[in-house]
Amino acid sequence: MAGKTKQSSKNVAAEKAQPSPFAPAQIKKFVGEVQAEFSKITWPDKKVTLGLTGMVVLLTIVVSAYLGTVDVILGKLISLVLR
Repeated sequence: MAGKTKQSSKNVAAEKAQPSPFAPAQIKKFVGEVQAEFSKITWPDKKVTLGLTGMVVLLTIVVSAYLGTVDVILGKLISLVLR
């Protein structure tokens, strides 16, 4: 049991040695790392962004129309079966 006490005391001391992730220095370090990563991103130009956005909107409309049609058809079918 004495061995466990020494080991747990070492773990507690090791945990106390690490700074809190919410410490101002750690937050500043995190923000700096985020800025460095953002500078590495290759952003698409406006034309590509608008084209991809249009595709997403169009696909959303098509899928919504399909699912709405299937819902109406199945609803009518089930109401006919239950009558």
